[in-house]
Amino acid sequence: MQDDATGTVPSDAGASLAALVARAERAGKGAPPVDRWEPEFCGDIDMVIHADGRWSYNGSPIGRAALVRLFSTVLRKDVDGRTYLVTPVEKLGITVEDAHFQAVEMNREIHDGEPLLTFRTDVGDICAAGPENPLRLTIGPNGEFRPYVTVRGRLEARLTRALAFDLADHVKTDGERQFVRSGGATFDIAASQAGS
Repeated sequence: MQDDATGTVPSDAGASLAALVARAERAGKGAPPVDRWEPEFCGDIDMVIHADGRWSYNGSPIGRAALVRLFSTVLRKDVDGRTYLVTPVEKLGITVEDAHFQAVEMNREIHDGEPLLTFRTDVGDICAAGPENPLRLTIGPNGEFRPYVTVRGRLEARLTRALAFDLADHVKTDGERQFVRSGGATFDIAASQAGS
């Protein structure tokens, strides 16, 4: 939703979206080009992104939000399904229990006659759900609605429980099919159990 060159929100965006962008600590700042870096794999480290969004290293919580945000900018999930911390000179494997981030805020607007859902993550990313940033809507092992949004590359944010309830208000039904529309795309709720 931002103009990459200026970091501004287009003038046709609503005031609530502008407020969401203003609250994003990394608004207007691009992430490093980790997808272009191809360093050698240096092994795994004991860093975990827990299912509840906490990060830990060697069993100790990483309490500094600025450090978590820094690590989040050099995350990459490769085609092998693993997540790595990547710099120009090293690639370190880490553990992700569920999603890489938590989506903590959602804005819904009508844009060009279509609903548009925009999310802010716990590390300051902003993404608008659509073809470039698809939603993955699953049903968890206990029957709970578990929505995710692709943030960048293959990295996903799981919507907090409160946001999942908000998103459920926008689920449409067409016969047996249940779905959410955003950014001109339709995202079906998976009929089977969730896979992370």
